[in-house]
Amino acid sequence: MKKRSLLMLGMACLLLSSCVVSKKKFEIAEAGRLAALYSRDSLADLLGMTRTDYAILDELRNGLLNDTALLKNSIRNYQQLLATGQNENQKLSANLKDREKTIAELQKMIDQQNKKVKDLLSSVKDALLGFSSDELTVREEGGKVYVAMSDKLLFESGKAIVNEQGRAALGKLAQVLNKQTDIDVYIEGHTDNVPIKTAVFQDNWDLSVIRATSVVRILTETYGVNPLQIQPCGRGEFKPVDVNTTPEGKARNRRTEIIMAPRLDKLFKMLEESK
Repeated sequence: MKKRSLLMLGMACLLLSSCVVSKKKFEIAEAGRLAALYSRDSLADLLGMTRTDYAILDELRNGLLNDTALLKNSIRNYQQLLATGQNENQKLSANLKDREKTIAELQKMIDQQNKKVKDLLSSVKDALLGFSSDELTVREEGGKVYVAMSDKLLFESGKAIVNEQGRAALGKLAQVLNKQTDIDVYIEGHTDNVPIKTAVFQDNWDLSVIRATSVVRILTETYGVNPLQIQPCGRGEFKPVDVNTTPEGKARNRRTEIIMAPRLDKLFKMLEESK
């Protein structure tokens, strides 16, 4: 019986202690709430506002705080975008500078090529100064130098053996070619449209090709022009420079053209690398 009384007494003390703690927490919370209300009410009274007006103002303040937080986030995002844009702008500027440098180098090489063609043209004209216009002509076209030698200067009619006058002209031209190690030389044979068929030549194709190779042999074997620089071909009657209806036109079409072209390997390589 005594033990039971003690047990009940202990439980009552525990319950009382719990109530005391709970009451204490409640009183602290209530005091805080009242202090907040008192502070807000006092501030409202100080500002001459009703509690409703103050509540609206407080809500506006909270809205402004939220808007400010959003604005800060937007500013941070904008700063990141700006930094990214600056990096891209720096990359574009670097690429632009590289392009400008490449263009400047290409222009320099083109200028050098143009100068080389003009110098070559001048050298060829000086070397062949003693020949008349009906024997040969010299011109520049499309970055190449063309020497058109008539068949009257080089060959007898219907033949492909270079005569002495023609050898002399080719010898003067070879002096220029032997100083030009970075040009390619193309020898093109041309005829009029009068058909030919002999024991040696089947047609004008044959005649134009054999005449071109005859000139190549004189230049390489007699005058020492580098065979790797030179290439013969025959055009027959299919690339005339005049009509074939007059003797004068036919005479102009019967020619051998020596075409000199500066090599563009470096320029093409740079163009390829710049793509």
